[in-house]
Amino acid sequence: MSGARRRYARVAGTGSYVPERVLDNAHFERLVNTNDAWIRKRTGIQRRHVVAPGETTLDMCERAARRALEAAGLEAGSLDLIVVGTTTPDLVFPNMGVLLQERIGAGPCMAFSLEAACAGFVYALSLAETMIVGGRAQRALVVGGEMLSRITDYEDRSTCILFGDGAGAVVLEAADEPGILAVRTGADGRYQHLLHTTAGLGRHFDRLPHEGHYIRMQGSEVFRKAVTVLSDLAVGLVADAGLRPEDIDWLVPHQANIRIIQAIAEKLALPEDKIIITIEEHGNTSTASVPLALDTGVRAERIRRGQTVLCAAFGGGFTWGGALFRY
Repeated sequence: MSGARRRYARVAGTGSYVPERVLDNAHFERLVNTNDAWIRKRTGIQRRHVVAPGETTLDMCERAARRALEAAGLEAGSLDLIVVGTTTPDLVFPNMGVLLQERIGAGPCMAFSLEAACAGFVYALSLAETMIVGGRAQRALVVGGEMLSRITDYEDRSTCILFGDGAGAVVLEAADEPGILAVRTGADGRYQHLLHTTAGLGRHFDRLPHEGHYIRMQGSEVFRKAVTVLSDLAVGLVADAGLRPEDIDWLVPHQANIRIIQAIAEKLALPEDKIIITIEEHGNTSTASVPLALDTGVRAERIRRGQTVLCAAFGGGFTWGGALFRY
């Protein structure tokens, strides 16, 4: 008797959404001591999208999810699993997976959310891929969504220029041929003080809401660690998949800083025309960053079926994660 056929997971569709309201660099010149030329040179950012009054993370995740399902040619009722990565959920509970499940009209499938800062989407993708390969799910919706404008201190010059809002999503489905080729995730809590928020339910709750709940970052230290970790992560993923750097068709990195992106590309000897760069338009959207950039590349018909794609992200915690897959 022959052995059971091995299961794999493949990306069946992608989707994304950013709010209509745009803050360009000139907006911040009126708020803090900065200018457009400095922001572009140091970060690569020109604009970022932020939610309108009354618009929430769930609203953005819904739009991205519906577009991913449409791209995959699937109905929400066919999903077996929904995983949402976010640091800015609408509610403490019910979790964002459940809220999204109800919003898109999915059936009573497993639905949950997780928080791993900017690496949250890759963490969610890793879990969904494991569920599919293990036979626990046939189709999964993986979403990353953030409303960072609600926790950004617009008087802090070092952070307010960086962050935007948005959501991205992918639909994974079981396949007979390899789709996702390698995944790596990791974390190191010793560095949590370098990128964190100022208050939460368990710490400094008395600060809320009057003194805010803001992102704080020691930028130069985060930059150095991110370059090292993401470069090593990218090289490791290529090796895990049994490929060479020249086999990678597209790098879809976390859109945090153009200099970090360039450092990863240099480590892999990838030319700029093999990198999906959206930071100039979206800024840093944390958990949404990778799926938003991925969908941008797909819809621009740059990323095509059969090509190899390497995604990598690094965020507060520190947390990091990457995935290499054949689209």
